[in-house]
Amino acid sequence: MTAVSVAVDDHAAPSVRVAASAAIDPTSAIGDDSAVWHLTQVREHAMIGRECIIGRNVYIGPGVVLGDRCKVQNNALVYEPAHLEDGVFIGPGVILTNDEFPRAVNPDGTLKSADDWTAVGVTVRQGASVGARAVCVAPVVIGEWALVAAGAVVTKDVAAHALVVGVPARRVGWVGRAGVPLVEGPTDIWVCPRTGERYRSVGESLVEEPT
Repeated sequence: MTAVSVAVDDHAAPSVRVAASAAIDPTSAIGDDSAVWHLTQVREHAMIGRECIIGRNVYIGPGVVLGDRCKVQNNALVYEPAHLEDGVFIGPGVILTNDEFPRAVNPDGTLKSADDWTAVGVTVRQGASVGARAVCVAPVVIGEWALVAAGAVVTKDVAAHALVVGVPARRVGWVGRAGVPLVEGPTDIWVCPRTGERYRSVGESLVEEPT
């Protein structure tokens, strides 16, 4: 890959690597030490943070915002006005939609334009992961460190640390920052088998126990 300048202020960003076949709008911004692979399109005014990896054949819509250290895998479609916070993982073939009531035409048969509908976005909070081929139907919020299983269809907000699966997605457990399912301990306590972090369930939410 070759380094190109894609910063909004037109200052060179020599640590950014962009494949020659990628289509990067000059009004977009890509942070230092990020990489954009072949055939990917980054639309106007999109903002990609530092140390991000954007895979092959990815679509990043106009005005989409990605935080630092995000990974967006091959063939993912991230439609505006999606907002991904720091450390978000988007798996291969994931779709983040933006139209609640999609139609190609208006009731009178005329082709819809951008003025004929209002885009709604998907928000993915810090550290959350969306597995391969999952679809997030906007408007929804994926909570911090949550994990959406491969192939799930998310139609409502996902709580922080929730593990959701299925169509429509439903919570089947909890995950910690390491991404592995938590193990149920004493009453209302959940423990990460990898890091030892402890969490307490409170209704339909999970809070980390102080160390």
